[in-house]
Amino acid sequence: MDTSSLKGRGAADNPHNRFELIRYEPLDDGDPDERPSPKTQFFRDTTRTIIATNDSPDIIFDASINPYRGCEHGCIYCYARPYHEYLGFSIGLDFETKIMVKEDAPALLRKELNSKKWKPQILGISGVTDAYQPIERRLQITRQCLEVLAEFRNPVTVVTKNRLVTRDIDLLRELASHQAANVAIAVTTLDAELAHIMEPRATAPAGRLEAIRELSAAGIPTLVLIAPVIPGLTDHEIPAILAAARDAGAHAAGYTMLRLPHGLPELFGDWLERHFPDRKEKVLSRVREMRGGEINDSRFSMRMRGEGPIADTIKQLFEVTRRKLGYPGRAPLSTAAFRRPNETPLLLFEE
Repeated sequence: MDTSSLKGRGAADNPHNRFELIRYEPLDDGDPDERPSPKTQFFRDTTRTIIATNDSPDIIFDASINPYRGCEHGCIYCYARPYHEYLGFSIGLDFETKIMVKEDAPALLRKELNSKKWKPQILGISGVTDAYQPIERRLQITRQCLEVLAEFRNPVTVVTKNRLVTRDIDLLRELASHQAANVAIAVTTLDAELAHIMEPRATAPAGRLEAIRELSAAGIPTLVLIAPVIPGLTDHEIPAILAAARDAGAHAAGYTMLRLPHGLPELFGDWLERHFPDRKEKVLSRVREMRGGEINDSRFSMRMRGEGPIADTIKQLFEVTRRKLGYPGRAPLSTAAFRRPNETPLLLFEE
C-alpha cells in the first residue's frame, strides 16, 4: 500500500473545474509528495434559505438542511465533490479546504418552520456534506439547528461519519422521545489504515462503532450505513461491518454503491493509482460491470445499487447477513408532535 499523499487530505491536487475557462496550473517545484498540505479556509455562505428539497425516490426524505458546503473529512469517493464546481472551486483539494459556512442556518430554519407554508415532514441533516465535520466542534451550527428542530418537534434523520454527533445526544434524545429522530452512522471499512487514507479527517472506524453504541444506549434509533460499498476494495467487509454494528446496538442497516459522477472517475482513479495500483483496474472494471459498461449511471434506483451479477451478489450478501444478525429494522418517524411554539392553542371551552 502506497501512503504517499498530502498529509490529512484525500485528493492530491485540484482537477480543472468543468465550468471554468481559466485553469490554475501550479509550478513544478520539486517532489509533489513533499508539498505542504494546504490549510483549510472557511467562507461565509450568504444563502437566504436553508431547506432544500429533492424528488429522488432513492432518498428517504424529501427535504434536507446542510449547514456546510464542502467537507474537511476529505473522503476521496464523495459524490458531493462536483457540487463545489458550482461555487467556482475544484472537486479536489478545494472541496476539502474551502468550506462554505452557513452561519445563519439556525435563524433561517426557525423562520422557515414558523411559516404557514411549511408542512411538517422529515428533514435530513447531511444530505450532501457532513454536518459534523471538524469545524462543527467550534461553530456548533448543526447543534443550533437541532435546538430549533427540538423546539418545533420536527422529525429529523442525521447521517454522519463523525463521532461528534454524540455531543448532541441530549437534543436527539428529546426528539426521539416524540418519535422524531434517528441517526445513521456511515461505516465504509473496519480497516483503520484504509479509512485513514480514504477518509483522512473522519472519525476512525472504532470511533464510529462507539458512536452507534452511545446513541443506541441513549434510546436514539441508530442505523449503520455501509456507504459506499467499493467493489474489489471494501465489499468483502459487509458481513464484518454488519456484525460489529449490530453488536454495538444498531437497529437497522443500509448500503449504497460507489457513485462516480462528473470528474470523480479521474480523481478516484488517481487515488487508486497512488495507493492501490495493483487493484485499480479490478475496482474500476467492477464498477463498470455494475453500471452497464459505463463508469457512472445517474438513473434513479440504479445509481444507489447498480445492476448485474456483481450488484446482485453484494445485495444478497447484505440481505442474508442482515437477516442472520437479527436487525429489528428502521423505526418510523412521526410528525404528530410538531408544534409552532409561538402559536396560541385553540381554546376548547372557558369556565
